[in-house]
Amino acid sequence: MNPLSLSSLGSLPPGMLQQLNQLTRQGLTTQEFMQPTKSPETDFKSLIMESINQVNDMQQNADVAIETLMTGGDINPAEVLTAIQKADMSFRMMQQIRNKLMDAYREIKEIRI
Repeated sequence: MNPLSLSSLGSLPPGMLQQLNQLTRQGLTTQEFMQPTKSPETDFKSLIMESINQVNDMQQNADVAIETLMTGGDINPAEVLTAIQKADMSFRMMQQIRNKLMDAYREIKEIRI
């Protein structure tokens, strides 16, 4: 196998050229460079379920923070506000994702074959 040839790649941005030079010094071959890196595959269902669980965790953390503040616990009101805002933003984002998925589903459902 031939080492990576920078002249065969054409013109590249300066930052990428430096990275390629570094890879060349490491003895990387052209085939090794062109192969995509293997990443663990995640199916769509598990990705959505993980996101829902994260939103739920944020909501539960916000609830605990509110309860701690109301019962006189040792918590900064700014931390409570931050937890509430994080939970609210993540929930709104999840709603928007749901809405986009439902729109896509309706569009696909209306396609005539």
